[in-house]
Amino acid sequence: MAKKVVATLRTSSGKDFAKVIRMVRSEKTGAYSFKENIVANDQVKDFLAKK
Repeated sequence: MAKKVVATLRTSSGKDFAKVIRMVRSEKTGAYSFKENIVANDQVKDFLAKK
């Protein structure tokens, strides 16, 4: 499960960014942890499609 957090991460060059949070399950313990990344808006779907 992942969600896209709405944030104002706009630069002067005009490229928009989004903070993406992905929930990852540990193979060793089975516990969940969260990975946060800031990616460009046009790369969000690619980031969320990765496992």
